Amino acid sequence: MSGSEVVIVGGGVTGLSAGWWLARSGVKVTVLDKFIVGWEASGRNGGGASHYSSPLFDEEQRLWPQMDELLGYPTEHQKGRILIAMTERQWEQYRFIAERHTRLNHPVELLDVKQVQEAVPLAGDNCFGGVHYKFGGHANPQRSVQAYAWALQDLGGKIVQHSPVTGFETAGGKVTAVKTANATYGCDAVVVAAGPQIPQLMAQLGVNVPLAAARAEMIITEPAPMMPLGGVDGHKIYGRQTLRGNLAYGGGPHEWLDVDATGPAARPSTPLARNLAKRLAELLPKAAHLNVIRSWAGIIENSPDGRPIIDRLTSPDNVVVASMSSVGFGLSPASGHAIRDLVIDGKCSFADIDILKLSRFDNLESDWREKRGWMPIS
Repeated sequence: MSGSEVVIVGGGVTGLSAGWWLARSGVKVTVLDKFIVGWEASGRNGGGASHYSSPLFDEEQRLWPQMDELLGYPTEHQKGRILIAMTERQWEQYRFIAERHTRLNHPVELLDVKQVQEAVPLAGDNCFGGVHYKFGGHANPQRSVQAYAWALQDLGGKIVQHSPVTGFETAGGKVTAVKTANATYGCDAVVVAAGPQIPQLMAQLGVNVPLAAARAEMIITEPAPMMPLGGVDGHKIYGRQTLRGNLAYGGGPHEWLDVDATGPAARPSTPLARNLAKRLAELLPKAAHLNVIRSWAGIIENSPDGRPIIDRLTSPDNVVVASMSSVGFGLSPASGHAIRDLVIDGKCSFADIDILKLSRFDNLESDWREKRGWMPIS
């Protein structure tokens, strides 16, 4: 398919990674984004890269340590994470998970309270222990989005911002063009990686993609003394310490939303920020005095079973749909590779990703959101 035109709808980390992988194979790529690249959850999240329950995990782990060199720009990737248990029940669960990782030959180490305090100087003695994942890690979401975008452009890829997609042109069971308010882009294949806007866009092609949109919140503190390992999770929150020392954390309950094809009109902060700050102070008591200097609320999408959807459709047969169901950042090196394979070869070359096919929802009940309680609050 070298030399063909592929249009990618969505300039988040998944769409940019897919575009970069395709451009590396000689494909002409145009990425369209409704605003600017990485503006939603892709550029502002906890930065974690440790998705061991995904079929993309092995490729995620293989690629992240190489991404700075492959892209030619810094992602600030750091290896390893520590998970702190704040209750006895969590400690039992984490020990079970650690045993599972050991059986899978993933390097882990159980930490007692004193070892947690040594590894995480901002932690206190109010925990039950921790698990040091010596795999996985984290990166800077904003830096990584920039790196993907610049690397794609270095390979001749085109990024068009402020260009929300309005529709598609089809012929012979294929999408032949993608339309925006200002231009029409002819194509040989299309990747729809538009996050919460995927259902509305795919509906124009007669394809039902069940996703629920939700607001996700992050808080940023003023800088703290640097810890030996910046990736620390626990207490139902996730995040990292930036290279400036700031603590960037999110998590907690979602605020479910209805989102149209253009996205939400505004993303104000929510009362969840106070809850996040409270839990962060409990997770890292020696940072409890720090002020929260920023908060951010963005929109993510969730599939009914919580797993990503990555699938090349049979009708139209030149369309790949990609929704990462809230875990897109960390899996982006691997998901981009998988999407490249589906577009060019029709099959993922490095993993069996049939579990991520859209067809698994063929018999999904129409009121699935109501049954799960994933509805907006009036």
